[in-house]
Amino acid sequence: MFELSQTFAFDAAHTLKRFVSPEEAAGSRRIHGHTYTAEVMVRGERQADTGMVVDLAILREAIAAVRAQLDHHFLDEVAGLGAPTLENLCVFIHSQISKTIPQVSGVAVSRAAGDRCLYRP
Repeated sequence: MFELSQTFAFDAAHTLKRFVSPEEAAGSRRIHGHTYTAEVMVRGERQADTGMVVDLAILREAIAAVRAQLDHHFLDEVAGLGAPTLENLCVFIHSQISKTIPQVSGVAVSRAAGDRCLYRP
């Protein structure tokens, strides 16, 4: 069994309703942005005819399509994303790429502040 991964970055703005102290929540409620890094993991056996789990060029094409939906966008307006949390970004990226590549085994999304979320359905 093999697991390959491809990493990509995107910049996006969002707001977030939080239920913490008013001081802490205020910054999240205003439009603000982050640089995100996402990693898409693909797991499977090598195909006998190619020796690959998936052609990385095909994976990069699928990633480019989802990156185009997120990069330099206001995440609150991305259809199908929901609240722009790290958790929802993982699920969204997984669901978009899985349409083309069913072997997607996980997605991780992180921010420069050190926050990271890993989704393995």
